[in-house]
Amino acid sequence: MKRLYYFLVVLLLTVACNSRKESPDKAGGTIKMCLESKPQNFLTYEISDYYSAIVFSQIMEGLTSIDTKTLKINPQIASNWTISDDGLIYTFEIRNDIYFHPHEVFGSKSDRLLTIDDIIASFELFCTPTKNGTESFAYGHYLKNSIKGAEEFFQKKAKNISGITQVGDRLKIELIQKDDNFLYKLALIQLSIHSKKIIEQEKLTDLIGTGPYVNSNQQKEQEYSLAKNRDYYQIDAEGYHLPYLDSVKFIIQHQKLAQLELFENQQVDMILALPTSKITRMVEGRLSDFNSTPPRLILDKNALLQTHYYLFNMQDPRFGDIRVRQAFNYAFNREKMGREVLKNQFDELGNFGITPPISQIFRGYDFNMVKHVGYEFNLAKAKQLLAQAGYPEGKGFGTVNLRYTIGDINSAVADEFSQQIYQNLGIIVNIDGSNFEQLISDAIAGKGDLFMNSWVADYPNPENFLSNFLTSNIPNKSSNKLGLNYSKYSNELFDNLLDLAAKESNIGAKMKLYTKAEVELMKNPPLIPLWYSGDLQIVHSYIRNLHFNALSLFNFKQVYIKPWTAEEYQKESIKKSN
Repeated sequence: MKRLYYFLVVLLLTVACNSRKESPDKAGGTIKMCLESKPQNFLTYEISDYYSAIVFSQIMEGLTSIDTKTLKINPQIASNWTISDDGLIYTFEIRNDIYFHPHEVFGSKSDRLLTIDDIIASFELFCTPTKNGTESFAYGHYLKNSIKGAEEFFQKKAKNISGITQVGDRLKIELIQKDDNFLYKLALIQLSIHSKKIIEQEKLTDLIGTGPYVNSNQQKEQEYSLAKNRDYYQIDAEGYHLPYLDSVKFIIQHQKLAQLELFENQQVDMILALPTSKITRMVEGRLSDFNSTPPRLILDKNALLQTHYYLFNMQDPRFGDIRVRQAFNYAFNREKMGREVLKNQFDELGNFGITPPISQIFRGYDFNMVKHVGYEFNLAKAKQLLAQAGYPEGKGFGTVNLRYTIGDINSAVADEFSQQIYQNLGIIVNIDGSNFEQLISDAIAGKGDLFMNSWVADYPNPENFLSNFLTSNIPNKSSNKLGLNYSKYSNELFDNLLDLAAKESNIGAKMKLYTKAEVELMKNPPLIPLWYSGDLQIVHSYIRNLHFNALSLFNFKQVYIKPWTAEEYQKESIKKSN
């Protein structure tokens, strides 16, 4: 009898697996890419680093998703939605065919079926104080002043979030004020949906989601692997199940030269930013690889929504003086840095503000007004401001400790900055490299004078960059308050302008308010903008349907591996040109 039972179980599993309709020419294989740092946080609603977001967004999903080709919002867990005329009430229809990844907490496959209860439990998780009494990243940055009743729930004044309710077979979310970016925020890794059972059993770091890939449980120190989710619900236009790939591997390597070597040896399938010293050899020296039919390599140059900058420690009395911060900005020759250090591998130099000057994405934003108060190299003005602040030729200023994340470019830029500030202002800048996690910890604690940082947008709106400098975003370790305003910058006029922009419903007027806020930020700067990314990205041509984009988002569920034939590539080229 036991043998018969075992046979039936195996038969049922075989039938279930065979019922999955795999694409005959796309299914299978592994894609491999490098990351400069390993994931930092396994609690998705606490993620604040790019590396964790890239890896775990393949595992977890939100109500919506961002199309990596168009950067438009797509349905995901929610199949569709309606928005009330005043923009305050969102009503979502939830798919009924989504299963969470297998886990020991589930007694059967039916236990894994996603329901509205799981979504409500997830939002209650985000709005619950952590064990240390802190605000979660998801709550503090996206939900606190957004969803009706979220703050009352966080403060334990209510048992439920009044603005999140089930109405029949639909989910209703009511906002406090209109938010044009709300659907984008629902697509972020921090607001991805968890199983209620996983939440109750406190198994959140096991990362049980609904995404196209699952944890493979074969993780290594310098490698993170994901395996195909064979229960994934989405199909392609031909009716074949997604994802196509069997697995995704992330290789942890912070050295750009080592990344390039892995790429050239086909140990990784793409390189996201060429080492500056190798650009000429890779681009000009291998033209035949790009121009053959079919090509062996495909080159893409992409303006990214990413800003690199140094933050002032505003708790340092020296940098409390606006003239000192302006002097440091004027004293740095970004043209020289771009030419000699970056080897022109950027989209724009940091002569604007925190928001990357990409007008086709930020329509209606007045970048000329921002640039007017930006900082181009002006040594005479820098020396004059420093003298007015009481430090002629840098005398009496003391040394400055610049903290940065170790890496080829970061180290070279820090060294160039240190040399220029000494030559131009007579101030010694000591450079101190560490890993990303330590840098952020020290920035919050104020252990340093200048801190390297970069911000990759979560969604395409200036708000995502500017909000990092709100007074309400200042972290406070003693009160366990989270925040991304590591400089501890506080400017009432700037705060008010962003508040007005958030309440403004007209897009044109909203952009004007964002522009005014950024002008105020740069007149009284807590940062030194360095450059805006515009990387050369190269991928082996056998990787298909991979889209590079301004948000540096990756979604591998429709990526597949298939070498081109000359005839097929010619047909595809004609199709694209038409």
